Amino acid sequence: MKKSITRIILLLIVVVFGAAMYYLYQKNSEDPVVYETEQPSKQNIVKKTVATGSILPLEEVLIKPNISGVIEEVFVEGGDYVKSGDLICRIKVVPNLNALNDARNTIDEAKIGLDDQLRNLERQTGLFAKGVISKVDLERAQVSYDQAKQTYGAANKRYDIVKTGTTKGYGNAANTLIKATVSGMVLEVPVEVGNQVIESNNFNEGTTIAAIADVEKMIFEGKVDESEVGKIKENLPLEITVGAIEDLKFDAVLDYIAPKGKEENGAIQFEIKGTLNKQDSVFIRAGLSANASIILARADSVLAMKEALVQFDEKTKKPFVEVETGDQKFERKDIELGISDGIFVEIKGGIQAEDKIKVWNAVENEEDSNNS
Repeated sequence: MKKSITRIILLLIVVVFGAAMYYLYQKNSEDPVVYETEQPSKQNIVKKTVATGSILPLEEVLIKPNISGVIEEVFVEGGDYVKSGDLICRIKVVPNLNALNDARNTIDEAKIGLDDQLRNLERQTGLFAKGVISKVDLERAQVSYDQAKQTYGAANKRYDIVKTGTTKGYGNAANTLIKATVSGMVLEVPVEVGNQVIESNNFNEGTTIAAIADVEKMIFEGKVDESEVGKIKENLPLEITVGAIEDLKFDAVLDYIAPKGKEENGAIQFEIKGTLNKQDSVFIRAGLSANASIILARADSVLAMKEALVQFDEKTKKPFVEVETGDQKFERKDIELGISDGIFVEIKGGIQAEDKIKVWNAVENEEDSNNS
């Protein structure tokens, strides 16, 4: 019995010893880990956030009629340049029957009053010739007649305006002639001949006949997420890229940040605007989609390294790197960092340009991973 126990113990010792020897053999047969190194370099680092939006005119004026009717003739089209006072279109008035009937009744009433005052004037003239009344009474009769005549004339003009939109003597000021109120480019003419239009008044915005803007003064209008709005402020520089215009960037200045956000697709968005420094040689069409890079910070020609080389102390959370001091020998050095663009980070102190930094988190090549 005792011999069996002794044999089992010896067998276990042999197995454990063999396993230990095999482990040491495998460990020694593995290739030693060789760390690569990288050196800092001079970089231009730009810290920025991106907003999406579009290019719009700084001021866009909508031309609306002050009389309802039907478009009779259009004199401009999108892309035309106009000056203030240039003719945009002509409207043919479709009279309102109630208004037309009221104007006709006003003429009849004014005619009755005029005839009555004419008879009174003739009667007073005869009495004055006989010496029955004074000249003052005659003059009063003349004034009453003149007032009735004026009322009759005004009623006729009112009737013409209701019926045609204009009247004799007011051709240049006719409501049927729609003119540009500002100078600029016609962006669009959303109406055609035969379309009905509604006048602009206190109760209705009216039909837009044309949109005019100064295309030399353009702005970027976009939106930023609530997570980014706290990082930006007015007067920050913008770099505008327009999707339809390749290989060109336009400078702008952020001059408006909405004080209130709006919910869109479950996220709060804040509107921003930036005045565009437009290049004279490039024509930017209104409404083109664009992206704005908001420059939060910038550092040119500074000593920098890849942000992936930085390590952080578990306790102090301060950054450090491992610098090579000999063949595969490294020494920890605390560093001071500046701005980062997500790839490179500025080095403000702690290491020099000639230092070789350990690549501590290198990823195996895909081939090596597949082979393993």
